[in-house]
Amino acid sequence: MLARARVLLADDHKAMLERVRSLLEPEFEVVGSVNDGQALVAAAGELKPDVLVIDISMPLLNGIDAVRQIVSSGAKPKIVFLTVHEDAEMVPLCFHAGAHAFVVKSRLASDLIPAIRLAMSNHTFVSPTLPWEARV
Repeated sequence: MLARARVLLADDHKAMLERVRSLLEPEFEVVGSVNDGQALVAAAGELKPDVLVIDISMPLLNGIDAVRQIVSSGAKPKIVFLTVHEDAEMVPLCFHAGAHAFVVKSRLASDLIPAIRLAMSNHTFVSPTLPWEARV
């Protein structure tokens, strides 16, 4: 049997963390959750997850800057941004930081699991509700 992918969650809203955890746990191993960018950097280094599911807007350090720090440390987790930001200019910022997927929270139930699966197989994903030019 193949090992389940290990996922670390980062969002500053507890209810969202719980919702994402309950959605993912049947298929993935959720190894932890944090609610700010600094805690994300520390937990990623300690837990060494396969996948990070990250909000952009978090206290202390935003998700994009946290990903830059994680990637610059040499870690290579698959990065999936899960955000309320539906503006096209956010997508390239996230991908340039190291993202593999960009999921809008309004499409959490339909897009997050396929985005993680694609990221794990070295493909990219952008929620289809975003403008065409946002889909890298």
